[in-house]
Amino acid sequence: MNMIDKIQIERLYWDKKLTIQEIAAKTDIPFWSLYNLMNKYGIKRRDRSEAIYNYNKTKPQFEIKPNLFEGEEKLKIAGVMLYWAEGTLKGNTVDFANSNPYMAQIFLKFLRDICGISEERLRIYLYAYDNQSVTKLRKYWSNILNIPINQFTKPYIRKGNPNLNKRELPYGLVHIRYNDKKLLKLIGSWIEEYKNSSLNWAGTQVAKGDRLSKGSVLPKGRMEK
Repeated sequence: MNMIDKIQIERLYWDKKLTIQEIAAKTDIPFWSLYNLMNKYGIKRRDRSEAIYNYNKTKPQFEIKPNLFEGEEKLKIAGVMLYWAEGTLKGNTVDFANSNPYMAQIFLKFLRDICGISEERLRIYLYAYDNQSVTKLRKYWSNILNIPINQFTKPYIRKGNPNLNKRELPYGLVHIRYNDKKLLKLIGSWIEEYKNSSLNWAGTQVAKGDRLSKGSVLPKGRMEK
């Protein structure tokens, strides 16, 4: 058995966050021999929640669907564009906010069908006003999104609505959240990919002699009204 001291084990277990199985494989020490060494050295173990987190941190939490059909490609583009408009790229969580049930459904279908997310890790954060029934809103969005109410987090209730006549939110507003930094980065890379390809296409049209007017590409020779 290879020699390993307490400091080396603690560095691998606590600093590098390796499991006992990973340390055993790395050092060529049998699992139970390493386990007994940790007991001998009095090395503290992770509690259950820490162990679960450490196990899941490297476990894939989504699986991107390969070889998309035409309709799936359109769904991917729609989901990415919706996130570009209504999502956040900061932090570690995919967070899409909207009050429109159809947009929320399309984005969630994108997460489910294209990104292959784990359903149990989805969370819904509800934003509502104090004159609305949180219970009814939760039931509404639970049915619309097909997500159990127990996956809804504590809602934000706003006191009063100074802009009620200008912007009504009859169903409140929901944040569809999925805590996965890797997926957030991937969606961000897709946004950049689509953005760059669109800009390149627009530049090609201009190079051909077409004009851009108010954000639109006009065919060559076509007069503006």
